Amino acid sequence: METKKNKTTLLIMAAGMGSRFGSLKQLALLGPHKKTLLHYSIYDAVHAGFDKIVFIIRRSFEREFKEAVGKYAESLVETVYCFQEMDRLPGNMPPIEREKPWGTAHAIWSAKDSINEPFIAINADDFYGRDAFVKMHDFVANNPDERCFSLAGYRLAATLSENGTVSRGICTVDKDNFLTSITERTKIGREGSAIKDMNSGVTLHEDNVVSMNFWGFTPMLFGEIEKQFVDFYQANSNNPKAEIYIPFVVDELIKQQAVKVKVLNTSAQWFGVTYKEDAELVNNALQKFDGEGLYTDMGQ
Repeated sequence: METKKNKTTLLIMAAGMGSRFGSLKQLALLGPHKKTLLHYSIYDAVHAGFDKIVFIIRRSFEREFKEAVGKYAESLVETVYCFQEMDRLPGNMPPIEREKPWGTAHAIWSAKDSINEPFIAINADDFYGRDAFVKMHDFVANNPDERCFSLAGYRLAATLSENGTVSRGICTVDKDNFLTSITERTKIGREGSAIKDMNSGVTLHEDNVVSMNFWGFTPMLFGEIEKQFVDFYQANSNNPKAEIYIPFVVDELIKQQAVKVKVLNTSAQWFGVTYKEDAELVNNALQKFDGEGLYTDMGQ
């Protein structure tokens, strides 16, 4: 691990409803120690050197979440809770009646008053792997440029589900491994030996670099989200299902040449529980890690 210059924070987006999984998938108990995937992310982040954890949750499951996961984080590192609320909007825009949250960009913006240092943002229901946390931590801890973000890059073939289609951000990078664009494809799956975007029919390559929503940011992001949200809000005021995703915000900033994003390719294995049937595969993987001596003190 490099000598650290900046205080660093891990922001975890856990406000999702987990509709496809059929429950609060953030709280599903997995692996030999019967922990959530969030426990593994917290464990990896603390061991990588992060100083603080900020959870984005909903008030409706605050008590349950703190009991299941929050107490574990609090025992290891400074822990803060923020709430993604439908009526608290960037730019003081008036609330609109809707059932779905406003999206990942709005979720991250919800933590703006609790983060004044470089941070990484992840999903609550993904297993990202130790290597990814170490690389991302060391980058944000030593990054002197507030307009240089980072992204953990995973191999597409290693991020698919055997039980249905998945949504992935397909990345293109330049010769220096800076992100040039990110295309959100919301229905990727296998068709025979091929990997395809089922919506468009486009064939994808197994070695395509994909974003698993594992980002490294500086606090200047919050103001940029606010600017883009106002435009998004005005364009989608009559669409109660529209969401503003963080890849869209970053892609727009790249197009404006307002930021650059370093893609840090990781050898870490990614796992997720998109569907209930994915749990068996994740359990097997966590059991294997335990047999290799990783996470052996998770049960303590």
